[in-house]
Amino acid sequence: MAHDTPDLAARLTEIARRLQKQRGEQETLDAIAHSAVGTIPGAEHAGIMTVTGRRQVETVATTGALPSEVDRAQFDSGQGPCLTALYEEKVVSVPDVATDERWPRFAREVADVKVASMLSFQLFVENEDLGALNLYSSTVDSFDDESRHVGSLFAGHAAIALASAMEREQLGAAVHTRDLIGQAKGILMERHQIDADQAFTVLVRASQHTNLKLRDIAEQLATTRKLPTRDD
Repeated sequence: MAHDTPDLAARLTEIARRLQKQRGEQETLDAIAHSAVGTIPGAEHAGIMTVTGRRQVETVATTGALPSEVDRAQFDSGQGPCLTALYEEKVVSVPDVATDERWPRFAREVADVKVASMLSFQLFVENEDLGALNLYSSTVDSFDDESRHVGSLFAGHAAIALASAMEREQLGAAVHTRDLIGQAKGILMERHQIDADQAFTVLVRASQHTNLKLRDIAEQLATTRKLPTRDD
């Protein structure tokens, strides 16, 4: 059934608001996957695959076991529609998984999995990190032009919501790190009767000596009241 433009716009606006209300990055990823099913025509299952540093590939959100099974086949074979969407193309459509000849190793790996057609959208490219939204169906030719149109619009809204969630988490982590360093400096200032700059220098030297991040040094000092040593 086709979505008319006003209804689709209203639906996507509602989804965008719901995604923006999620607490963090993982909650947003989960909400994107579940919202995709029922919004994008033909989708029975959905999942999100990411690449960190263009090397570490993993499935970070799914609506069930099927996406994980299909993704595992892609990881094992080193090829597949979701990986192609991540690295090469913004939209990848697979009308019939069993007969598609683009990824022969993947087709063999996924032969016993109940997936007949797929549709993948590149979700984001952020420096060396990549993400793709992947849709799965047990029916051949489940995804049509409308699926691609609605899916592209949905992916755009999802990418914005995810970027916002990631930014909020990074900001929260930065504030937490600042607070930890402040606590650690306070401990050193009181203990050694030194000023803030001198305390910070002590933390930096400890970081260099132990090859640990400054945040980790501060956290350990704040928690245990001890500076870590090279042997810790």
